[in-house]
Amino acid sequence: MRIIKNRDRKRAAPKLSAVLTCFLLASTIALAAPPYTTWSDYSGAADSMQYSALKQIDKTNVHKLALVWSHLAPGPTGRFSFSPLIVDNVMYVVGENGAVMALDAATGRTIWSHPTDGTPTNRGFNYWESKDRSDRRLIFSVHDYLQEVNARTGITINTFGNDGRVDLKQGLGRDPKTINSIQSGTPGRVFENLIILGSAPGELYGSAPGDIRAYDVHTGKLVWTFHTIPHPGEYGYDTWPKDAWTYSGGVNAWGEISIDEKRGIGYFPLGSPTYDLYGADRIGQNLFGDCLLALDLRTGKRLWHFQFVHHDLWDYDPVTAPKLLTVQHNGKPVDIVAQPTKFGFLYVFNRVTGEPLWPIEERPVPKTDMPGEQSWPTQPFPTKPAPFARQKFTVNDINPYLDDAEKERLRKILLDARNEGIFTPPTSTRNQIAVPGENGGANWGSATADPQTGMLYVRSFDAPTIHKLTQNRPARRFPGETPEQQGFALYTQNCMPCHGPDRARITFPKEIGPDEFKTTVRNGKGEMPAFSEATLTTANLEALMAYLVNPAAGAARAPAPGQETERRTRPVRERSPIPPPPAGQTRYYGPFGNTLFATNGMIAMSPPWSQLTAYDLNQGTIKWKIPLGTTPGLAAKGITNTGSSKFTRNGPVVTAGGLIFIGSGPDRMVHAYDKDTGKLLWETELDANPDGIPSVYEVGGREYVAFFAASTGARESLVFKPGKPKAQGYYVFAIP
Repeated sequence: MRIIKNRDRKRAAPKLSAVLTCFLLASTIALAAPPYTTWSDYSGAADSMQYSALKQIDKTNVHKLALVWSHLAPGPTGRFSFSPLIVDNVMYVVGENGAVMALDAATGRTIWSHPTDGTPTNRGFNYWESKDRSDRRLIFSVHDYLQEVNARTGITINTFGNDGRVDLKQGLGRDPKTINSIQSGTPGRVFENLIILGSAPGELYGSAPGDIRAYDVHTGKLVWTFHTIPHPGEYGYDTWPKDAWTYSGGVNAWGEISIDEKRGIGYFPLGSPTYDLYGADRIGQNLFGDCLLALDLRTGKRLWHFQFVHHDLWDYDPVTAPKLLTVQHNGKPVDIVAQPTKFGFLYVFNRVTGEPLWPIEERPVPKTDMPGEQSWPTQPFPTKPAPFARQKFTVNDINPYLDDAEKERLRKILLDARNEGIFTPPTSTRNQIAVPGENGGANWGSATADPQTGMLYVRSFDAPTIHKLTQNRPARRFPGETPEQQGFALYTQNCMPCHGPDRARITFPKEIGPDEFKTTVRNGKGEMPAFSEATLTTANLEALMAYLVNPAAGAARAPAPGQETERRTRPVRERSPIPPPPAGQTRYYGPFGNTLFATNGMIAMSPPWSQLTAYDLNQGTIKWKIPLGTTPGLAAKGITNTGSSKFTRNGPVVTAGGLIFIGSGPDRMVHAYDKDTGKLLWETELDANPDGIPSVYEVGGREYVAFFAASTGARESLVFKPGKPKAQGYYVFAIP
């Protein structure tokens, strides 16, 4: 970008005049753009449709798609799953070292770069402009501070908040010093002159509540707050123990928010209460945990809600954006909102009233046997449409691509575990199995919808989880910890439930050496399960051995914040202490996201593991379903119908050209499918693993499709193809 000096201004004036004329013309065009033809909102539009009405690229020519430019963004590898925004001819992204950047959307040329002191909102930005377009702003958060920059220059808007920042830890009814983090990686939503935000306060005991808040775009002033854990006198307060709002947390919109702009209604999928897997300190139904919540966006007033999981014990928070469609139902057009879930159900409601389109039945579910716990006796089951994911895992579903010894090991685990379907309560006496698991089903970015047809498409993942509750608090890893301290965290999470805090029956290093220890961990022995590379990396294994050699060093206090040597200078978040439990109460903990893997890193259950499902919501039926992606090690043997066997957070986009664009992550592939049949029409391999939601846009009459792809240092394995060095960044395709 050329900087014009004083002596150049006179001769540059005609060029600047021409540029301004083009700029004003582009502004007029942008204002007149038909619906779904721009990509100036996260996921394409305020209703989170992940849809583009552009149709230059269609079924007849998509095979010609070619890479036209790329912009590599080295920095924290695999740190973000970004979906670019495009306004006029400018693309806004997270770039090098977490900088906020503006790129020429047709060439990838850098226009400006705004450095940050951390990773900004890492899945997308919010964009706001005044009615005359004279004031244009990008809105994002960094280190729990909401910030804005001038979208044309990248300069901080210092009149926003306190010298350009709004502290998001303030106003939650807690001492800000006790809040670890509140910033969500997912952007909020702009409505009129408000920015509406969810949050990501964490899922542990003592985490902050996930209040929904609206701030003035101009000043940063808080306009309204909705308490997701009700305060005294508020609706839902009696679904919790007395004063639970003072100590319980979560119930947050860390995922995606959708807006009906015409009606001024926001739809918020809210997370589970803390602690996710044990709720003896929150006996009750726990509104508004695991709800779809509809709010009046001008006031924050509740309009209606529906709770998908009562008293959540499974970390089943809905994450995917609610999809706002109009469908034909009983011969009449009905405005609906459809919500996919982690546990494989798709719930469909009248968008205005909250009434289900098809009956939802409260059915009895298994009862907990945990001391102090009171699981809810029923859960809501939709009668239609059919689930998009598998919801049970029996010995007949064991992965057929495993050897006989591994199949027998998994068979024993399944038969010994508590395994009664999606609402099997976790227990401390034996393993518990759940499918598709808290990392499965539909997750962030997982659905797209076609407003012209009433079709909805869900990207899902079947990842059976295995849990066993313990009274030992899981340790977590933090920057600056020694290998021994990291090993202590890993031991607590993976080994302590069986070997206890005194490391009983562990023969390393007294009786066996490193090689035999590694072999035992990888292959299992007796009652001890095997730990694959996918579950416990080689680096993890080295840290675990360092702790076992010197347990005292592992249990020692980690360095104080600020004492660590970091690759880059940026603030370090302190860990807040977890408050003690209520008098006479015991706390239980469980590992999160503990997917049941085979020893070779594949999912323990049979494929397909990743799928793309097409729903016709006019009828409430599944039109087609296909495996999504491949497992590289199996694909090398000609086995390609498995779907990918590794969890990623990414999503599809459907277009008026009859296409669905999506990446499949672990195999480094991006694809285009026929939206009517699911037939693969085009695919190509990237140098890094595609992540996030594609962006579809038009510049100068040419349609583009942009993918973000994350690099990673993980070694190649049966289930994963690592990115090439320094390949993280943005890959943009068009018809040559």
